[in-house]
Amino acid sequence: MPHILKKHLITVFLFLFFVPCLSYSVETVIKKGDRIDLKQCTDIALKMHPSITAYRYIIKAREAQLGQARSEYFPRIDASAQFMRNFKINNTQDPYFSTAYSTTYNTNHGKVSLNQNLYDFGRRPTNMDIKKYNLESSISDLDNNIIMVVTNLRYAYYGVLKAKRTRDVNMEAVRQYEQHLERAKTFFTAGTKPKYDVTKAELDLSNARLNLITAENNLKVAWVNLNNAMGIDSDAEYTIEDDLPYQRYGLTFEEALKTAYNERADLKSLMSQKIAAEKAVELAKKEYMPRLSASAEYNAIGSQYPLGQGWNAGVGLTMNIFDGLSTTNKVEEAISNKNKIEADIRNLRLQILLDVQQAYLNMTKAQEAIANTEIQIKQAKENLELANFRYDAGLAEPLEVTDATVSYSNAQLANISALYDYKIAQANLEKAMGKKQ
Repeated sequence: MPHILKKHLITVFLFLFFVPCLSYSVETVIKKGDRIDLKQCTDIALKMHPSITAYRYIIKAREAQLGQARSEYFPRIDASAQFMRNFKINNTQDPYFSTAYSTTYNTNHGKVSLNQNLYDFGRRPTNMDIKKYNLESSISDLDNNIIMVVTNLRYAYYGVLKAKRTRDVNMEAVRQYEQHLERAKTFFTAGTKPKYDVTKAELDLSNARLNLITAENNLKVAWVNLNNAMGIDSDAEYTIEDDLPYQRYGLTFEEALKTAYNERADLKSLMSQKIAAEKAVELAKKEYMPRLSASAEYNAIGSQYPLGQGWNAGVGLTMNIFDGLSTTNKVEEAISNKNKIEADIRNLRLQILLDVQQAYLNMTKAQEAIANTEIQIKQAKENLELANFRYDAGLAEPLEVTDATVSYSNAQLANISALYDYKIAQANLEKAMGKKQ
């Protein structure tokens, strides 16, 4: 199967290229002051994340299993040598065993044997096919794990951007309340506003600062999650590109679903497992058939040198007549495993349909929310400017300014959440479609 061999070469290349990177220090990956984008973060995760490395070792083990199956085509050559010293302790002069332990003597024995499986009614090629499809399944599992790592990385990446923008909105709210407090103090000193205005402004500022503390802590947690998603342990102070702004994803639901059925790595893995299970049924049934083998042996044996020498060769046919229904039960086990995998495939196809539908609907919802929140931001900003103007003119109470400030902040936060939700829905859709990046 040329496509399998091609995948083998790609896997070996990836293994040799990426695994040495694990010995590098984190400082060689991200340095203080660096500014990186999502693609660079993804490249780091593919090099550094331990779960991907673990799957590569699984593939190496499956390749070794394939090599073991291939070895059945070659003859087996064994050699042995033995020296034994036999000591006389007591000779009973037994008339039936007069030579048993009648003297002390040496035994020397050397042997070289060769065994070759001539024909086993297709057991070897069937076993080879099983190992090939198991290897192909493991390669698909690696692809699926890469998709999971990349998707989790995108969650974390957009989480940092959301937390950073949220922190910035709270910082802006603090500045607005500080300005309002200064105006309230000025008016109170001039005698045009009561002490209540100053107290209310101070309370609003305290609440805004508390929200800012929470937002800053959330941002720190988001950075930790991003480092973890990349598979690194780093305290380097770096920044990331802000690609949270909305960009329409031009793909219909039907196109997304078709891509998912064709590209999902976990579905490909199950399809390979299904073929391997079908081959396993064939292999189990072949136990009813005989085996034809050939053997040859060269011996050197004796109690003194030169040793007596000789050789023998022959062909043998072996066939099980009755094994307590062990073979029958092995066939039943293999058939059940195959049926179970077929059920898993049907279940996964239903899950793929659900994943694509949910992600696409969530993306549509977030898209509509983005447009709505942009209008809200514009209206809330105008309302805040009007409230500040009315307060400065003595036409508004402090509560009106507070409400307008809160509304403006909430509109901004809602827009950030909508942008984040759209990016996450897009990431989930691409995950559902089986796209690596």
